[in-house]
Amino acid sequence: MTSAHQYITLNDGNQVPWLAFGTGTALFGRDAEVLTEQAIRIGIIHLDGAQVYSNEDSLGRGIKASGKHRDELFITTKLNEDTAVDNIRPSLKQSLQKLGVDYVDLFLIHSPHGHNRRGTLPAVWKELEAIKKAGLSKSIGVSNFRVEDLKIVLDNAEIIPAVNQIELHPYVWKAAEPVVKFSQEHGIVIASFGGQSPVARAAGGPVDSVLEAIRQRLEGASQHPVTLGQVLIKWLRAKDAIVVTTSSKESRIKEFIKAFDVPDLSPAEVKEVDSVGSALHKRYFMRHVYGE
Repeated sequence: MTSAHQYITLNDGNQVPWLAFGTGTALFGRDAEVLTEQAIRIGIIHLDGAQVYSNEDSLGRGIKASGKHRDELFITTKLNEDTAVDNIRPSLKQSLQKLGVDYVDLFLIHSPHGHNRRGTLPAVWKELEAIKKAGLSKSIGVSNFRVEDLKIVLDNAEIIPAVNQIELHPYVWKAAEPVVKFSQEHGIVIASFGGQSPVARAAGGPVDSVLEAIRQRLEGASQHPVTLGQVLIKWLRAKDAIVVTTSSKESRIKEFIKAFDVPDLSPAEVKEVDSVGSALHKRYFMRHVYGE
């Protein structure tokens, strides 16, 4: 078993690999076949897609090109927030056809925004529960949900969401902490995206010097090179989060996988990253959900 194949157990008993290759952000609306196949070849088995990314068909081609058996992979896709309740199951079946599979491992409501606007969130969740019972998705969950959105689902849920996937990095930690804690208190695993933002999108920010000091300590402790990106992954893992990330570079994917073997941050280091990161608020994705 490689580092990328280490698992987190969900509240329904299913297991999810801690590291996922994401096909949004840089691959949004683009052909994902080559990079998906590359990620699987390097060792990634958790693939994170979405209907709104408009590349499920090429994600499916990448899966097929990899030669991996279906049961060796963990595949996630997400429901477009504009989907009407009576079209949820047909839309998932379309996704399955594009992906070339009979089921997904995880099906998420991509955003509460459109469903809240229409007052349909409870009905949407009931449909996801029916999808799980029908075997079209092994696990079901949500994405970009705030505490108030989770409460709407939980008040009406027969099946508790397994996952809440949110943007998570030091520059949104102050805003994200309440939903992280609420999710985890209810047995909902946090999945993170955008976790590399402090180095990939906000270099020069207040957390840089803290990350560098931690990087140097971890490098000395491990006697192996450690990158700032790996420090951020270890910070996310300290939050018990699934890490969804992406890169077109083979070397970066290998770096992400190797982060598993980097020593953990100390509790004091985690708190320092939290504190310093909270001095700056920078959200890069799904700002409309938060009114930003």
